[in-house]
Amino acid sequence: MNARRTALLAASHVAVAAAGFAAGLYTLPILIAPAPPSAEEIKAATARVQFTGEFRRDLKDSDLLHWGEGTVSIGPDAISLVGRLAPGPDYKLYLSPEFVETEADFIRLKKTMVRVGDVKTFENFVVSVPAGIDPGRYSAVIIWCERFSQFITAAKYR
Repeated sequence: MNARRTALLAASHVAVAAAGFAAGLYTLPILIAPAPPSAEEIKAATARVQFTGEFRRDLKDSDLLHWGEGTVSIGPDAISLVGRLAPGPDYKLYLSPEFVETEADFIRLKKTMVRVGDVKTFENFVVSVPAGIDPGRYSAVIIWCERFSQFITAAKYR
């Protein structure tokens, strides 16, 4: 086998392995995600709603792989989404005193935010608000991927 053919075969194997790895990173969160909350769970979570906001796909740092869409309901006990998020690993829900729509703004303001909890589903979610966190002290809700430091989406609610 000549050197050119060997290099071509090696490059093609590396490319296929990289594509497989990337596909695995994208599909694994989908495969292991729990079932989305039922209509009853969403209804219970929105019973005491104080604020609402909208996740939109057209934010500055949203793209084909990092986006959210739908209505976010914020209450004293729970934050819920009726909508969808782009699948991904290690999503966290933050409350922020300012609306952000870029990774740079998130990183700059992270010290002023509070992490509420994990987002484990990509179609609808309900995240309990821990005791001691008052959503009324903040004005935006943000979904952030901790694993890859990626901005996913945000909604202004006040």
